[in-house]
Amino acid sequence: MLITFDIGNTTTGVGVFQGKKILASWKIKSDRKKTADEFGIILSSLMSHAGLKGEKIRGAIISSVVPPLTPIFQQACEKFFGQKPLVVGPGLKTGISILYENPAEVGSDRIVGAVAAFEKYGGPTLVVDFGTATTFDAISEKGEYLGGAIAPGVLISAEALYLKTAKLPRIEVRKPKTAIGRSTVTSMQSGLYFGYVGLVNNIISEMSRELKAKPKVIATGGLAEMVVDDIKSIEAVEPHLVLEGLRIIYEKNRKTEKK
Repeated sequence: MLITFDIGNTTTGVGVFQGKKILASWKIKSDRKKTADEFGIILSSLMSHAGLKGEKIRGAIISSVVPPLTPIFQQACEKFFGQKPLVVGPGLKTGISILYENPAEVGSDRIVGAVAAFEKYGGPTLVVDFGTATTFDAISEKGEYLGGAIAPGVLISAEALYLKTAKLPRIEVRKPKTAIGRSTVTSMQSGLYFGYVGLVNNIISEMSRELKAKPKVIATGGLAEMVVDDIKSIEAVEPHLVLEGLRIIYEKNRKTEKK
């Protein structure tokens, strides 16, 4: 079995694969105060609850946008599963050309998601990841990572309204019944939800125009399901896209090591 980690700013996605099949997946809090032992106990408990045995893990791979947590998960893998994980970064084969001006600036999760999207859907493709930030990644017909866009996630925007104003409350972000809000809460929900949908639709439209083609648009991330019905250009929602990409990259590098 292979265990994969997508370490994000808010949560860490964990997936366990048997070959190409994902056996289980979880989201845990990306808590920088936790030790390798604490994360190891959490992971072992989750696996046990799913009927999976840690001693059957034969490989591990990490994608991280939180540098302080990377060595913590490395230590947890080595201590609890006996595996030294691969870490997505320079020197690791991804199978995708990165045309960013400075490739080192691209978040590893964005590259991993692009790898999975191109493997599954070909190109041109746009990946929209609805996470703490909302990222847009463009992949060419040839499988080149072209670049993208980064916007504040809808939860960041909602929190900013609460923190930076004197009277606006902290609210649940969800689609209101009408765009014309008749209370402070529904007015905020309208601005956040429909404004966010407009942002996503417009960026997809602009990127499609620059690609001079109709790309396949793939959504992932925790908030994708909330808005997908109002973004008609999205063709599929792939909740495990980054975890799938990690599996693909692990296989590419394992095959390289064997040669």
